[in-house]
Amino acid sequence: MDADVDRAFAEDLGTGDATADLLPPEANASAALTCREEAVMAGIPWFDACFRKLDPDVAIDWKVRDGERVAAGSVICHLRGRARALVSAERSALNFLQLLSGTATITSAYVAAVAGTAVRVLDTRKTVPGLRLAQKYAVRCGGGHNHRIGLFDAILVKENHIAAAGGIEPAVAEARRLHPSLLLEVEVETLDELRRAIDAGVDRIMLDNFTPAMMSEAVATASGRVPLEISGNVDLDTIGNYARTGVDFISVGALTKHVRAIDLSLRLQLDS
Repeated sequence: MDADVDRAFAEDLGTGDATADLLPPEANASAALTCREEAVMAGIPWFDACFRKLDPDVAIDWKVRDGERVAAGSVICHLRGRARALVSAERSALNFLQLLSGTATITSAYVAAVAGTAVRVLDTRKTVPGLRLAQKYAVRCGGGHNHRIGLFDAILVKENHIAAAGGIEPAVAEARRLHPSLLLEVEVETLDELRRAIDAGVDRIMLDNFTPAMMSEAVATASGRVPLEISGNVDLDTIGNYARTGVDFISVGALTKHVRAIDLSLRLQLDS
């Protein structure tokens, strides 16, 4: 989080906030943060870190917590501190909170769409560069779950890996030999590949672009022996039908890739 804030300030503040120089250096101010639309909050630690980076003594009084849904028009936070610090940190702080709350809010919509099933909604690696951990945190705030963090903490064998290795079985065998402690998942495109992956003893199978009928048949074929994940062509209109096929996980790139920022407003008032 500190590194995220440092990068944000490096690109926004650069050598200093020239406009903030218009304010008296000794001036203090108060500010109120309003959420202008219904949203699920995420990113409060990043927001706070921005202001505390420039004013360690800033007072921040939150009325909500990350993971809570707020109504449109709600005043969700009050701040008081050095006026120059408040105006200089404002944009970076809002950028974090708007983006991460957008991720949490859309995630909550996908989670609601699979209510009544046992499916877990997963994120993907389709994140904003440099903000993966922040967005994956926001997914959890919205009720979702994290897939692998990166290429280092789990193995996902896809079509190119299978082709290079000479088939599913040799690819799985080599993955087990090289990284026996990592979760091993294989992506399959047909029911025949599904059966081969099950026989190879993988930890999870990803069904790539299966139709709902194929998904149901895959669930019957796996019969609980291997958890099944769906990926591809998933949106709010389709995820409910996919979940009812009985799969275990559905990964959705849109949670972190197609994010619309939440509308927030920070209004500042100088102390008299």
